[in-house]
Amino acid sequence: MSLKGNLRLMAAFPYRLILGTTGINVLNVGKSLRGLPAYLEDVIAYCSKHSSDQAFSLQFHNLHPCLSDRYSNAGVASGDYFHQDLWAARKIFAANPKEHWDIGSRLDGFIAHLLTFRSVNVIDIRTLESHIDGLTFHQGDVTALDIPDNSLESLSCLHAMEHIGLGRYGDPVDPMGYMKGILELQRVLAQGGTLYFSVPIGRERVEFNAQRVFDPATIIQAFSELELVDFSAVAESGEFVLSANWQNFSYERRACGLFVFKKSE
Repeated sequence: MSLKGNLRLMAAFPYRLILGTTGINVLNVGKSLRGLPAYLEDVIAYCSKHSSDQAFSLQFHNLHPCLSDRYSNAGVASGDYFHQDLWAARKIFAANPKEHWDIGSRLDGFIAHLLTFRSVNVIDIRTLESHIDGLTFHQGDVTALDIPDNSLESLSCLHAMEHIGLGRYGDPVDPMGYMKGILELQRVLAQGGTLYFSVPIGRERVEFNAQRVFDPATIIQAFSELELVDFSAVAESGEFVLSANWQNFSYERRACGLFVFKKSE
């Protein structure tokens, strides 16, 4: 790494360390302080307005300041997870497979979408306590799946493979963990089956231990036995780009690549 690159890394490290170890986003502190005067005005206004409903009289020990929400939007309708979860769920709804399996994707987004119209088998290296109808959980390692060859008609792995082998989720550290996982997905996918897959894409690197960022070409080459039938992306700006040219994303800082692969019959 160049001297300039080392200096950038050193400058960013304290902020990332604070965020990673305490969960405190120092960039949000300013927004909270900005909202403090308005919050105090609202406290005074609430107390000055008499109400017969004593259950909701203001008590000091029950104060729970939310100082920055007034400056936020109504919600988030952009970004990697929002677009990828809708993208994959709509494709699976349209394909209507007899059975769907997922490895490592987000439960409170993508899997929740799927459970509105079909049952799902979920595999993750971590444990899960769940009694949700339609959700069948299997604890397992994507680098060594206990699943027969060519057996899964419909399979997804969204924003998960970039973490494999980095130890972030308690898995063994293995620089080639992502490749072992990719080969397992390729192995278990049935002939004629479809794989819905996403990872961060752009200038290739490892951001230890958060994630890897892949050149799209690396992913396409790794799935050498599968055919890429569709590619979309969520750009760094948060814009969803449907049916994109994957070559246009090789040099972004970090985007999200959405790949659909099929195994020939």
